[in-house]
Amino acid sequence: MQHFTPAFFGFLRELQQNNNRDWFAANRARFIADVEDPMLGFINDFAPMLRTISPAYIVDRRRIGGSMYRIYRDTRFSEDKTPFKTWLAARFEHEARRKVESVPGFYLHLGIDHCYAGGGVYHVERPGLTRIRQRIVDLPDEWRRAKAGLEIQGEQLKRGPAGFPTSHEHIEDLKRQNLYMLTELSEADVVAGGFIERFAETCVRAAPLIEFQTKALGLRWK
Repeated sequence: MQHFTPAFFGFLRELQQNNNRDWFAANRARFIADVEDPMLGFINDFAPMLRTISPAYIVDRRRIGGSMYRIYRDTRFSEDKTPFKTWLAARFEHEARRKVESVPGFYLHLGIDHCYAGGGVYHVERPGLTRIRQRIVDLPDEWRRAKAGLEIQGEQLKRGPAGFPTSHEHIEDLKRQNLYMLTELSEADVVAGGFIERFAETCVRAAPLIEFQTKALGLRWK
């Protein structure tokens, strides 16, 4: 099964050179055919795979407001006023996403500069981060198993967070303000047949990390 073709990245490269509304309007049919529809098809076909990992994480197939990020940039607070992103991404978040701030999720990012897949928590609000940190302190062995074989990423505090032991064996993780893992991908990986299975394998690898975070937030996993 092949969802993405070289035309996906070809369009994004042309968009980078012509990042204005007139060009996009004239090429909107190409955007839909080569970029948006392939991503929506990928999202749709990933649904049964995600259910086998966790039925609490959802696929939203809507064109607007669903799992797929919009191509339009929010330029309100940015000096860069170019109207369009030169990447497309999809997120698969917990079913409680509308009730709980900063739920974990699985993530796919396809751009002309970087392609990667992974999951975890990003820009997590302080109460949720505190609950994840506390679970790490309370269940250090479970955390060790959850991150086994993964490179945990995320911005770090210079010192351990207040209220947590500075000598804890997982102090470097306790310092993190985000906790996620990413796997780098090439354009060749993305346009190859069977890419959806490769993405699913990355999500399976990330699953113990996300399960740990999900339970720390008091949310269901299975």
